[in-house]
Amino acid sequence: MIDKALREPKEFAMALAVRGPIRRIHPTTVTVLAAVVGVAAAAAAWQGASLPALGLWAANRALDGLDGTLARLTGKQSDLGAYLDIVLDHLIYAAIPLGLAAAAGTPAALLALAALLASFYINGASWMYLAAILEKRQAGAAAKGEITSVTMPAGLIEGAETVVFYSLFLLLPGAIIPLFSLMAALVVVTAAQRVIWAIRAL
Repeated sequence: MIDKALREPKEFAMALAVRGPIRRIHPTTVTVLAAVVGVAAAAAAWQGASLPALGLWAANRALDGLDGTLARLTGKQSDLGAYLDIVLDHLIYAAIPLGLAAAAGTPAALLALAALLASFYINGASWMYLAAILEKRQAGAAAKGEITSVTMPAGLIEGAETVVFYSLFLLLPGAIIPLFSLMAALVVVTAAQRVIWAIRAL
């Protein structure tokens, strides 16, 4: 919902970090490192280590923001890098709730997990193919002057809201059932927003 407003301030903040030796690191290395840290966050959540998991999640998000800025500032942007970034992001988005639900180990937690992951599945379909259509029509990120690799219509739940929800998941593991259920419902609303946008625009 607020990702576009945050994009330029985030880019400015990340640009401050891309100095000295960091400029010599390949952006894809940072992308892979972010994924490793994210999987470690999921493992910590599975073991009930909430604060370490939260710290690792924060590090994952920082590294995920850094790789794109590093690529842009060093002229190392690539389609492969952008593709890996999205795939590995979704790996972490699945792994952390899986870790939390496994730690809870109750049927209700597993049902809430299923609802959450199902909503992600629907939402992914709602924007990924739409992004491809917009690129085909030359109405994608590059045509709009966006600094991201692909464009998507705005929705209720985007990256910033996901960071907030996942932080709450990790801080309040005892409340994952209502939190998973709430996020799942809002993600479905987001998918519906994009379908409505597509009906009107396409």
